[in-house]
Amino acid sequence: MEKNSVIGYVLIFFLFIGFYFFSKQNQEELTNQKVSTEDSVETTPATADTAQVSYNDSLSLAVDTNLTETITTLRNDLLEIDFSSIGGTPKKVTLTKFKRYDSSALVLFDKGQTQLGYTIPLANGASINTLNTSFETQIIGDSQVVMTANLLNNARIIQTYTLSPNSYKVDYKVNFEGIKDIISPNNRYAVLDWSSAIQGQEKTVEDERSVSTVYYSYAQDEDVDYLSETSDDEEKLQANVKWVAFKQKFFNQTLISNTQFSEQGTQIEVKTPENEAAAYVKDVKAQFFIPLEQNSVLEDMDLYYGPNHYPTLKEEGIGLQKMIPLGWGIFGWVNKGLVIPIFNWLNQYFTNYGLIIILLTLIIKLALFFPMFKVYKSTAKMKLLKPELDEIKTKTGDDMAKAQQEQMKLYKQAGVSPLGGCLPQLVQMPILFAMFRFFPSSIELRQKSFLWAEDLSSYDSIYDFPNGFEIPFYGDHVSLFTLLMTAVTILYTYINSQSTSQMVGPMKTMMYIMPIMFLGFFNNYAAALSFYYFLSTCFTILLNYIIRKFVIDEDKLHQQIQENKKKKIVTKKSGLQKRLEDMAKKRGIDPKSGRPAKNNKK
Repeated sequence: MEKNSVIGYVLIFFLFIGFYFFSKQNQEELTNQKVSTEDSVETTPATADTAQVSYNDSLSLAVDTNLTETITTLRNDLLEIDFSSIGGTPKKVTLTKFKRYDSSALVLFDKGQTQLGYTIPLANGASINTLNTSFETQIIGDSQVVMTANLLNNARIIQTYTLSPNSYKVDYKVNFEGIKDIISPNNRYAVLDWSSAIQGQEKTVEDERSVSTVYYSYAQDEDVDYLSETSDDEEKLQANVKWVAFKQKFFNQTLISNTQFSEQGTQIEVKTPENEAAAYVKDVKAQFFIPLEQNSVLEDMDLYYGPNHYPTLKEEGIGLQKMIPLGWGIFGWVNKGLVIPIFNWLNQYFTNYGLIIILLTLIIKLALFFPMFKVYKSTAKMKLLKPELDEIKTKTGDDMAKAQQEQMKLYKQAGVSPLGGCLPQLVQMPILFAMFRFFPSSIELRQKSFLWAEDLSSYDSIYDFPNGFEIPFYGDHVSLFTLLMTAVTILYTYINSQSTSQMVGPMKTMMYIMPIMFLGFFNNYAAALSFYYFLSTCFTILLNYIIRKFVIDEDKLHQQIQENKKKKIVTKKSGLQKRLEDMAKKRGIDPKSGRPAKNNKK
């Protein structure tokens, strides 16, 4: 394999490693009424396990410490949301079109795993915590529930939830009425605390942990930022926050402000459980400040409970799709402008995602083939020059400079580009990196099987090591698609090494070590990714074979080389070279020898 090919492969390998680590741096009331329509409301009584009142009895607000909890349910085709009369907020959210990895219902959160509550400081120094406050429930139509907490002095907190048909978004409004007369004069803010213990939905908690964190966006800026996915992190945001999302691998909970969280000091935080064997993924929190300067304050928000599906998030028009890690720079552009449109187009006509990946690979390969035809042809020619290269090696012996000079002369005679081996790898690099991000993030592949792989979005395991045994840098299982990818890469390396004699010693060994290193690197990645790389390498081998067999006439090429050897090669001087020679002559210097010209007069 020629030197430039090695440079291309080594560059790709180290860029993969760097890209991986960079991308890790750069996540219920009053009636027993049930309405059974397409969008229905259901109310059932229950008893709260614990309930406390965080403000004094002197406020003359009669609240029973044994609060009775009532669950009210809103449904549409996509969501089922249980609201609790204690706190007046969602208690359980089920995504009805999805299942967990164990085939159970996909419950985004349940029983206190996610909390959304307000703390309001009062004039007497106490405070109201809505999570410990009883709300009355009023059902309006079949898609809206109004939760009202009656406070002292006719003050009220009204939370209104409206669930539209075929939507993952809940219209959420909070109205603080008469609050100005009871709130502390020195602290006229309601503190909105939102927190969640993100529940595992996929094959392994570790896999979800590595991509779960808190995302956010400012109203005046289209960019989206996030906290660290690999370590505990927190940040204080500036004013005008548009939305904050608790994002996990394929789903998210997002709080969207239609009026902007305009106060400084919004806090967000992400923590990994101290016990990494915990069943949940991460602890995430957000805290907002809502000014209560007026006697009636309306906070207009939305709650999104749904999948990280690129077209669905993009329809919201506020940049939610940027939570999906498609890669930065040119890699993201390739995914958005090329890969996703082709994938979605194929998805309209085919239901087998293994077939879709095969067709996607073929389309991309063919799209790259025609603009790269001359390069492929040049690369194939170089593989046919082995006898000539062996002859040069024998003739020049250990004189490396002379050997390189003769090789370059041979390349010119054969019409071969010395960059022929490196350029194809460099051109394909944006595609390779784009796929590295696309397949693990594509919810369309979630729980889709192909051949032995039960879930193309996760690793395919044909054997799990017993008793928790794990091989360092490899894992606790054997991924067959990764093995096939490694095997075909080694085969491709072997074919190339048999075609040329330039790669010897450590460089040749490196070309065989790199696929083994990729074996450990990709063993825990999405099966679709390894399958794509396997197919891509197979197609490359096939294309090179076709070019050598049906495009290039070997006998004619060798005859052309021999004829070119008899010709004197005239090297055309560049404009810069000519100017340098003219300058040398004016100074009385022979441009060929670099010495004073013989006819130079003193």
